[in-house]
Amino acid sequence: MKPARSRKKIERPYSWSQLHNGEWVCESIQTRLDEWCPKLFGYHMLKLGGLSCELASCTCNIQHQVNLDIQNPLHNVVADGYNLPFLEKSFDAVVLSHQLDYSNDPHRLLREVDRVMMDDGYLIITGFNPFSFTGLSSLLPWRRNDLPWSGRMYTPSRIKDWLGVLNYQVVHCDTYALFPMKKYQPMWTWLESSLGEWASGAGSQYFIVARKRTYPLKPIKPHWHLKRRWSPVGASFNTNACQSPKIHRIFKLKKAD
Repeated sequence: MKPARSRKKIERPYSWSQLHNGEWVCESIQTRLDEWCPKLFGYHMLKLGGLSCELASCTCNIQHQVNLDIQNPLHNVVADGYNLPFLEKSFDAVVLSHQLDYSNDPHRLLREVDRVMMDDGYLIITGFNPFSFTGLSSLLPWRRNDLPWSGRMYTPSRIKDWLGVLNYQVVHCDTYALFPMKKYQPMWTWLESSLGEWASGAGSQYFIVARKRTYPLKPIKPHWHLKRRWSPVGASFNTNACQSPKIHRIFKLKKAD
């Protein structure tokens, strides 16, 4: 497995029109994002990168949304993704659409996103699966330098491992698009649906929703798990109980013996 950090200069796309079948990829992500937007709550939302900026989030309950990129005209903040100009714990939701695929240091990018993420905030990540027809196409020599094959592709399981290190809980993971073909799309869609679960693992796209979890330093045990400590109780002898004539008679017999 190659290290995630690379010194190679990677061209980062800022619009879906730069990708092969980019419009179809954008529509597939938009369909899944529309299902999750009503479930997101908070005050501030960040869409990092030009591809994320072009995704619509009108149905989201979060009204204040920040589009951060350098080249995309839809941006309202111009900054570097590795050094976000925001305070810690500023955003309730962050969208990273195909940003890890074209990053020289995806670990640094995730750590910076984690810095500005609120506790229990939602992180949405999309990308290309290398173990798919799209990923295998990057092995062809005439496609290595063209988008989208010129980027770094990571498996969904590897992305989950990175999120686990940062204490994120993956609440949803969808791998789809076994045949990402724009032409004759109904036929490929029917074939993919007929294959069922076997086709999901080899899908060319993944859509991951994770939630940031913060655990206390010292766990608090519930009171019903605590063991009670038993303390000895001193027994007292009641002398008044020996005043009956029967007990006196027993004591006299013992003394006579």
